[in-house]
Amino acid sequence: MLERAAALLPACALTPTMSLTSALVVREGRGSRITDMSGNEYIDYLLGSGPMLLGHAHPAVVAAVNGQVGHGTSFLLPNEPSILLAEEIVRAVPCAERVAFCSTGSDSVFFALRLARAHRRCSKVLKFEGAYHGQSDAMSMSNQWTRDPAPYPSPVPNSEGIPESVRDDVLVAPFNDLEATAKIVERHAPTLAAVIVEPLQRTIPPAPGFLEGLRDVTAQHGIPLVFDEVVTGFRLAYGGAQAYYGVVPDLCALGKSVSGGHPIGIVCGSGELMRHAEGIRRLTGGYVAMTGTFSGNPVSCAVGLAVLEQLRAPGVYEELFSRGNRLMTALQSACDDAGVPARVTGEPPAFEVWFTDRDIVDFRSSQHADPATHMRFSEELLDRGVLKAHEKFFVSTAHTDSDVELTIEAMRGAVSRCGSRSGT
Repeated sequence: MLERAAALLPACALTPTMSLTSALVVREGRGSRITDMSGNEYIDYLLGSGPMLLGHAHPAVVAAVNGQVGHGTSFLLPNEPSILLAEEIVRAVPCAERVAFCSTGSDSVFFALRLARAHRRCSKVLKFEGAYHGQSDAMSMSNQWTRDPAPYPSPVPNSEGIPESVRDDVLVAPFNDLEATAKIVERHAPTLAAVIVEPLQRTIPPAPGFLEGLRDVTAQHGIPLVFDEVVTGFRLAYGGAQAYYGVVPDLCALGKSVSGGHPIGIVCGSGELMRHAEGIRRLTGGYVAMTGTFSGNPVSCAVGLAVLEQLRAPGVYEELFSRGNRLMTALQSACDDAGVPARVTGEPPAFEVWFTDRDIVDFRSSQHADPATHMRFSEELLDRGVLKAHEKFFVSTAHTDSDVELTIEAMRGAVSRCGSRSGT
């Protein structure tokens, strides 16, 4: 199966998720586990790169899909699930006054920035080095795969095929450095359409006051602040990172954490900004196009409603954070006990280990971590029946106390092997 995939699917020849020696083909997923084509079972912390916040094949998600499919799957028209989901997003997300649907997280970021550009009538966007905002040309600059960073605020393309002209519309700042960011914003304010940030940048938490300062400096210049909450939305709290950290942006991109594994993207924000997407503007002018064939898809929206209903249940976030915190603490302890230099960063529902003795505060500090040790660690975990993401552990509500105990045991064994191999 792997040979057939590599022959037909270029990305399967070597994925950024795993090395050639640890590649696998999935047969099925249920709860916190996946099973490969050879019948091996793994505790899954990849979780499809995050969308399986409730775990695989959750009964409520399966019921939502089955309940909607028989009533139609795509209309390109308003439908009850999309209206109900929009109402719940507005109730839950602090910045949300109005909502627009699309198909992916990349779409939601792309459309949020289009709204901001239309509102400001200029084109430059400031992003933070090392942040991932999907696969649009502009956001494929200076993301987490940057090898040779340029001096700030110059961007670096992370893919071939991006037009040279895109560079002129992207500015790059260091995450958690408010002083440097404020200087870039002030210098380019007249031509700056938006500042976009992952409130939790991959697994690097914001420094105290950083998001608050970012909110202040953008508001001072009338520049929309955009939160990319495709990962953090409803993962860190029911209202997302903006509820968790207490900082409210102008626009927010949501996606995978609401999706239950089904294609959806969501743009939400202030009425002033969202009004640019009103259909009447096609006739009167000033219209921002944000449509797609599958936007507001009733199956995806029905699943989103089911996911949010589960997340509203008492104690869900307390258990999610408790188990994630146990894993983070145990992993740091395992590294310390084995004498392996490491820093575990993030928040309990999404965290990572960096094999370095330096504190991780931004992208450039993370570049001091040893990628070879990280790859060995991931492979050792896989040998012990634990699958992690290429850059983070995602914890789901389906992970049990037993999963946590088995994972901690696997972590200790994997770290010990990494230490012995490196001579630590």
